[in-house]
Amino acid sequence: MRLTAIYIFITSIFTAFSTVFASAPINLQRLDAPQVSQQVIDRVLSLGQLGTASLMLALGIIIYALIAGVLGITRRNAQLQTSARYAAVATFLALSTAMMCMEAALLTDDFTVQYVAQHSSVPAPLWVKVVMLWGALEGSILLWAWILSLYTAILAMNTPNHALRPWALNIMQFVQLFFVLVLAFVANPFTLNASGLFVGPGPNSLLQNHWMMAIHPILMYLGFVGLTVPFAFAMAALITKRPGSEWMRLTRRWTLMGWGFLTAAIIAGGWWSYEVLGWGGFWAWDPVENVSFMPWLTATAFIHGIQVQERRRMLKSWNMMLIVLTFTLSILGTFLTRSGVLSSIHAFGDGPVGIFFLIFFLLVLFASLGLVVMRWDQVRDHSELDAVVSRESSYLLGNVLFLAMTFMILLGTLFPLIVELFSGEKVTVGAPFFNQMSVPIFLAIFLLMGIGPLLPWRKAEHQSVIRNLLWMCGVGIIAAAIAYVLGIRRVYPLITIAISGYNIASLGLLISAAVVPRARLSKRNSLQVFRQYAFENRRRFGSMIVHLGVIVTALGIMGASAYRIDEQVKVDFGTSTQFRSYELRAIDMFEEQVPGRGTVGANVEVWQNNRKIDTLRPRINVFVHDGVTQQQPVPTADVLYRVQHDVYLTLSGSLSRDQAFVILRVVQSPLVMWIWIGGFIMAFGTLYCVIPSASERKQERLAMQGSPTNSGNTIS
Repeated sequence: MRLTAIYIFITSIFTAFSTVFASAPINLQRLDAPQVSQQVIDRVLSLGQLGTASLMLALGIIIYALIAGVLGITRRNAQLQTSARYAAVATFLALSTAMMCMEAALLTDDFTVQYVAQHSSVPAPLWVKVVMLWGALEGSILLWAWILSLYTAILAMNTPNHALRPWALNIMQFVQLFFVLVLAFVANPFTLNASGLFVGPGPNSLLQNHWMMAIHPILMYLGFVGLTVPFAFAMAALITKRPGSEWMRLTRRWTLMGWGFLTAAIIAGGWWSYEVLGWGGFWAWDPVENVSFMPWLTATAFIHGIQVQERRRMLKSWNMMLIVLTFTLSILGTFLTRSGVLSSIHAFGDGPVGIFFLIFFLLVLFASLGLVVMRWDQVRDHSELDAVVSRESSYLLGNVLFLAMTFMILLGTLFPLIVELFSGEKVTVGAPFFNQMSVPIFLAIFLLMGIGPLLPWRKAEHQSVIRNLLWMCGVGIIAAAIAYVLGIRRVYPLITIAISGYNIASLGLLISAAVVPRARLSKRNSLQVFRQYAFENRRRFGSMIVHLGVIVTALGIMGASAYRIDEQVKVDFGTSTQFRSYELRAIDMFEEQVPGRGTVGANVEVWQNNRKIDTLRPRINVFVHDGVTQQQPVPTADVLYRVQHDVYLTLSGSLSRDQAFVILRVVQSPLVMWIWIGGFIMAFGTLYCVIPSASERKQERLAMQGSPTNSGNTIS
């Protein structure tokens, strides 16, 4: 019966959707407003109406799921709990229908939907119309709600039957309720266009200018929403008075996936900034960059903190506070970027939803902290540190540094708002403040990252600690000495290189300590033992891969920040100019015209040692909507990616047909490619941790069989 009901539901939804999608699209180029209105009336059901109906259906299902879930728990009714779980799947289907309606409206240029009329255009490329779904306020909230419904459906159907699951599902449904309420009544993307105007401003120029906008927001939402799952289980653990390690074991992979997606999103955002904004940099401490970085810091602290709790039964309250802080910071960031209080190229501008997100943020923050206070007897630590020099001590100190970094960024981001609120004066907190404050903290974190995993639990033997430190410091000094000989003289770069060598030595010692004894005992080849160790201890080895990615990224940031060369040169067409070890030859200019965009640029050959390396085409894109130039021209760089450094060209000023020269902004960024490589390594390491080995799957099955569940709540 359940499968039949789901099948009927899916069939009816997709039949309605297909009917609408198959109907003839409205050609607004040939019809005036009255004709368009009549054509909409003649439809069986418009996309806007079907989309709104899907949102209302999702809202009703969520309310039912919450009621059924709470009653199922309080009455120990397995059927109601099962019904709540299937309702989570139905919510996902309803919101999926809404997503398809919006995409159909965008792809068919259905300007009777106000969101399409305001943010899309007929000549926009196909991929731009697809990503326009999350390119503006209402669509971004719809995407967030849909991803949240996907996670909730997976949680409902795949999480083992455990006492925490029903309450965790209710928490997820509560968060869903807020987002769908906002969509249904405050920021409905399916509002019908009643103005009679069917020509809007079209997509944002920066949104159309690079394919990365098809990836970066998706990764960001997958990260933010993924971290809702451990928050929900943490609250469930407090509600059920079970704040031990069970909820962390159930959500370990969710936490790692959320952190991994957020890491990839931050790296992708830096790459987008590097290629699109034309300044040759990747991180400007922009307020919206900051609000995405803060949850990453607290989530990183949480991942390290739960290791201490799992091993030593310590930091229970600390970890609860960290996951609450992580989730609430993601909501705070959503408020700041969608309320208009922050000025940023990444923000969505002034919108009607800001006050609602602020209220939700305060509600979640105070309710979560209140629940922690109510359960303080269960969450406070009864164990104490056995020694200052131990692994748990290093993790705790690292967490303190992560929180200090988070507080510094939060203060720098909100300080201008606070000053303006009380004095009316506008002040700014720029990159120099963040750089001066963050660099020492990050260097201290990197020091702990090297020695922490080598320390034993409880108490370390001073002799082994000193021996490991001597090896690590020796490698670090050698690395710094080599860098000094190669010409690096600045203090912070030398320190970064030394600490990177120190951390690489730490990874070598960790692998050696795991492989060498096993090879001696088994009398097998070390490479075979290493391969077996890597596959059988995915969580441990994956963390080493992640740490290697952090080291690589840190070196890339150091090189691109400390030794960046930025010059502006004028080159006559047909001549060349020297830039460092390269020769730049301006060949000619070019013009391109495609639907919705005009491009003018220059062909510039890059030569080195009398050999042509590449031809770069820096350009200026001018986006056109309905024959009208949209916003301002967008300079677009072209980059020669090389292992040692990039050569980055962008046009300075305008470029006309009768112009005999071109003015180029030339940037050489050492090691910047290694930032993207390091991000890929971190993402791969996270994926490696998430995929369990055969032995880990067996241990998890045994642990689940031994985990207590609610009596009478076994759900089929």
